[in-house]
Amino acid sequence: MSSGNDCQSQTLTKPALGEREAAELVDRVFGLKVSWIRSLPSYDDQNFHVRVSAEGADEYVLKITNSEDSQEPDLIEVQTQAMMFLRAEGFPSATPYLTKDGNIMSLELGGTRPGSKKYMVRLLTYLPGTPVAKITTNAQILYEIGRLAASVDKVLSEKFQHPSLKSLHRGQFIWNLANVPLLDQYIYALGQNKYRAVVEQVIEQFKGKVIPKLSSFRACINHGDLNDHNILVDSSSASLEYRVSGILDFSDMSYGYYVFEVAITIMYMMIESPDPLSVGGHVLAGFESVLPLTAEERGALFLLVSGRFAQSLVIAAHTALLYPENKEYLTITAKSGWKHLMTMFQMGQEAVEKTWFEAAQAYTYHAPA
Repeated sequence: MSSGNDCQSQTLTKPALGEREAAELVDRVFGLKVSWIRSLPSYDDQNFHVRVSAEGADEYVLKITNSEDSQEPDLIEVQTQAMMFLRAEGFPSATPYLTKDGNIMSLELGGTRPGSKKYMVRLLTYLPGTPVAKITTNAQILYEIGRLAASVDKVLSEKFQHPSLKSLHRGQFIWNLANVPLLDQYIYALGQNKYRAVVEQVIEQFKGKVIPKLSSFRACINHGDLNDHNILVDSSSASLEYRVSGILDFSDMSYGYYVFEVAITIMYMMIESPDPLSVGGHVLAGFESVLPLTAEERGALFLLVSGRFAQSLVIAAHTALLYPENKEYLTITAKSGWKHLMTMFQMGQEAVEKTWFEAAQAYTYHAPA
């Protein structure tokens, strides 16, 4: 769900290729004939589900990166190599299909119209499965997702090497959780919305209580966007046991902290849950089965989850002003996000944390197999 460093400079940078143009791109750049293509929803890139006329009817996702991020080839290279690395480590991530020149990506002109911009293009393997947003989550899959979040960050931080790793230090990247204070410049997009005061309260508390503690958190590489549309699951027909079958969208990868990942994951798993406040304990238990949090990290969790709600709601409102035609997708989180954020603040930090920590503690006695 990301974009470049400066939200306001993004105007008109989202690719807008038609299906025929996209199919021609696949043929020209990757040497594959498209037999079927359809558009996929995206925040500010453009994605297509593609089936090619090859033996086995292979399926791919054509990913056309917005023109802002397309100017950072080192960053896209690192993100793509991280996907390949995770696949080799046994994680269900996509891998790129190489261009005719043998590269993992190619900078291409997006159409024939005058003034057409150049976009970085990749063809990624299509991962089967159902987005978490489309299932009724239970304790088992929430625990697995928490465990996945910790495992991904841990293996990336401990083992992944690349000459351009420094490109993940994205100081002003609006989706990095450390940058909640940057929301001040986009809060205008809420107008005089009745929820604006809560967001302002989140930002101020974040500045006072989280920012000064960042140096005490353990640093790592964050996936940064394990939301309910970026995690795919499948289930055995005999039970409601789910397993993660796909991890999507590495475009928010950046250097951050382990506690950021669990906070982001808790927030997004709350979105579709019928019992949102119970979610945190199950995700936290899964995460801590791999990486137990320190007392300082746990103490920041409430404001970090609240901060991610604020980021998602404010940036979505801002971006919907730029791309009104994409408003429905951009404001998915807002449908229940405002309600959940308000509930958290009405209950207060102590009560919410008590719910999360007691649920997580129960797993030490009844850990899943």
